[in-house]
Amino acid sequence: MSFSCHRDAWGIPHLRASDIVALAFAQGHNAAKDRAWQLEHLRRRATGTASELLGAEWVDWDRLTRQVRVVAKAGEVFDALDEDTRAWTAAYVDGVNAGSPVVPWEPWTPLAVWYAEHLTFGSGFPAKLWRQLVRETLGEDAVAGFAMDGPQPVGSNGWLVSGELTDSGHAIIAGDPHRFIQLPGSYQQIHLACDEFDVVGLAVPGVPGIAHFGHAGDVAWGITNAMADTQDLYREQLRRNLDGSVEAFGPGGWEPVATWTEHFDVAGGAAQVVEIIATARGPIVADGPDGALSLRGPVDALPDLGFAALPKLLRARTVADVDAALDDWVLPVNVVMAADVHGGLLHRAAGRVPERDPENLKYPVFAWDARSAWKGWKPLPRKQVDRIATMANDRGVAAPLGVEFCSTDRADRIRTLLEERTGWAAADMASLHTDTRLPTAGLVLDPLPALELGPEAAALRKRLLDWDRRMDAGSTEAAAFAAVRSAFIRGLAALPVFAPLSAPTGHPAFFAPWFALKPRIGFALRHVLASGLVTDAERDAALTAAIEEAAQGETRTWGEVHRLTAWHEPAPGEEPVGPLDGMSGDADCVLSTSGAPGASEDFLRGPAARWVWDLADRERSRWIVPFGASGEPGPHQRDQFPLWKRGELAPVVTDWQELQEEYRMIDRPAVFEHEVDGFGRVAIVPVRPVEDLDLIYGWVAEERARFWGMTGHSKEYVLEIYEYLDSLETHHAFLVLRDREPIALFQTYEPAADPVGECYEVEPGDIGAHLLVASSRGQVRPGFTGELMGVLALYLFADPVHRRIVVEPDARNAQAAIRMRRSGFTLGPEIQLGEKRAQLAFIRREDAPCRGVEKK
Repeated sequence: MSFSCHRDAWGIPHLRASDIVALAFAQGHNAAKDRAWQLEHLRRRATGTASELLGAEWVDWDRLTRQVRVVAKAGEVFDALDEDTRAWTAAYVDGVNAGSPVVPWEPWTPLAVWYAEHLTFGSGFPAKLWRQLVRETLGEDAVAGFAMDGPQPVGSNGWLVSGELTDSGHAIIAGDPHRFIQLPGSYQQIHLACDEFDVVGLAVPGVPGIAHFGHAGDVAWGITNAMADTQDLYREQLRRNLDGSVEAFGPGGWEPVATWTEHFDVAGGAAQVVEIIATARGPIVADGPDGALSLRGPVDALPDLGFAALPKLLRARTVADVDAALDDWVLPVNVVMAADVHGGLLHRAAGRVPERDPENLKYPVFAWDARSAWKGWKPLPRKQVDRIATMANDRGVAAPLGVEFCSTDRADRIRTLLEERTGWAAADMASLHTDTRLPTAGLVLDPLPALELGPEAAALRKRLLDWDRRMDAGSTEAAAFAAVRSAFIRGLAALPVFAPLSAPTGHPAFFAPWFALKPRIGFALRHVLASGLVTDAERDAALTAAIEEAAQGETRTWGEVHRLTAWHEPAPGEEPVGPLDGMSGDADCVLSTSGAPGASEDFLRGPAARWVWDLADRERSRWIVPFGASGEPGPHQRDQFPLWKRGELAPVVTDWQELQEEYRMIDRPAVFEHEVDGFGRVAIVPVRPVEDLDLIYGWVAEERARFWGMTGHSKEYVLEIYEYLDSLETHHAFLVLRDREPIALFQTYEPAADPVGECYEVEPGDIGAHLLVASSRGQVRPGFTGELMGVLALYLFADPVHRRIVVEPDARNAQAAIRMRRSGFTLGPEIQLGEKRAQLAFIRREDAPCRGVEKK
């Protein structure tokens, strides 16, 4: 197994390996090298040990992940994987462990990471607790008045333009996932290539492959969250028996349940104890006003997280291949768009959604009611593409799969912009990513003309009514509008009708964000105002007070109050990221940068990446992430931020000739290994001509290797030479590895079977050798070559037949002669070998510096 890591100008890793398993190892190794601290955070969040490192603020999360049994479920899922996917996933973990300085990962850790990261993603189960509260306090009809899952809207965008509307006649797919903006990012730009495929895309750190956004040359795909409802909460009735056992009342009566306790430490706080109770529905996740609540999701029904789809996506060549791969997808449920170079187009939902009673989708249901049981899986909808397709967490193709979706505002705006013209190119798509027109501004602005206002508020009203409704960072009107909106939401939240929603809920603290009243009203403002919960008089009074208040505020730009507060847990010695101002956009803009209206205009969610896949030419594709390709402090940790902030996109580079090789790792059986203190583990492995050609050619074609005699020759010529050497019994070519990284080309030969044997008196036991040390060997101390030659001599003299080493460097290579003498060689005569004038040198077994050193 071997692989290489190349970088482009942005430090993006381009990984190439011999096969898909070696490539998975390479991806894991790279993730550990580039994002070690992030991987440790992911591992801890998945295993319920985050608070041990990060403190008390993570206690509630650790408690939930343990209750849900993320680790146990991940282990079950790993064991249930097909053999090839299991080996592929394990290879990724082996790579992580080979490159990571932190706690080793288990084979199931990537599955635990995936499961934990999506526990409350999209249309999460805590929303059912909120709806239950609204129903119990304001009535069933009031639930629709808060029709927006929280605590924040998702905000992702995607669109597909068929070849009829592009400049090339081939489709373009584009989008931007809106997630928590993190440093390091939640997506990693990456390029993965092996003998089966060559794919660029956005990988999820800690998970092998390219799940969500990829371009394989002939086919490309992208997703947004479908807002499907896949998790149910069950009201459980439990009883504890005298013998300590616990039972739950199910549809068939009392059932035994598994229980145990777990302990975990908290940095700077008291150790925690959590009781785990697993019913037939699922694990208990809360014990509040509704009693014990169990959670059931797709993984509780089947040990499957959809990982079998990931290698199939990498191998996809057509839309049909992508479509077939997605039949194995489980969670989260996504809306997928794909296109290929043959004109194929795809727009479908992918994932696993349970078929059950409609009540399950909205509220917690009774565990003992047979109507709440699952009845298989829903069929997944799809839709034909007519020139343009959009997806923005709206109902669209996913309508049968959930109960609450984002409004159609963003999807409608994207379609309107795309329909304005033809001849679209990939470079044009940034204008859609960064569109700041706010379609919902009218909810606040339209009632303003009817209000009785004082002079200052009336002047502000005129400014707002003349405003272009764009949430641009430099706009003072946008900031003033946001101030009015925020005060308006606070005024509505203070109305007596909503008072019951502000009372303590009795639910665990983890669920508190889903009960935050002001953001709930802010994100569902259209529905709240139309619900009948607020009278016109109350609306006008709250809005009048809001604009009067805002008129007294200082004049600021939107970028001054709308700041990015990225999620960043600094590594030891790393400076934290403070609030970053100058940001455009808002929740309902295509540039969806969402704060918490009524509470704060600072935002944590926004475009976690932007991508454009061009099916005409992958090199015309574009992408960007909020900070940089690397998770470690250095030149590529934050270098993309200025472009991301301005709405620009970086080019996708896939031509290997334009990339700089950073390192190469080889893991194959060695003919000899030796550990050198302070130097590393040296391994000598046979050359595999085809597999190692790029590496060898890169070395021998350099000007510094002119004495090797291959500069100016083609790669095909070099391959012929080493395939010929590989066919001989008397000549052998090896790579020398230090800690798996190739550092030298080493060749041996029997002088009696080589032209050199005709130029001197060959002695029994002579063995010839050539050594070419790589220019990028990364030596760590003086004497690197001497240390290396000592190990090679140790290898040659390990064979008792070998009594003397013979070398014949180019006579013009003065440095080689100096090294020979330093290493104990005796210089012999100069000889003529074809066009080469060579300097013979010899060292006998008894004179070798390695004498007496034992092989390890």
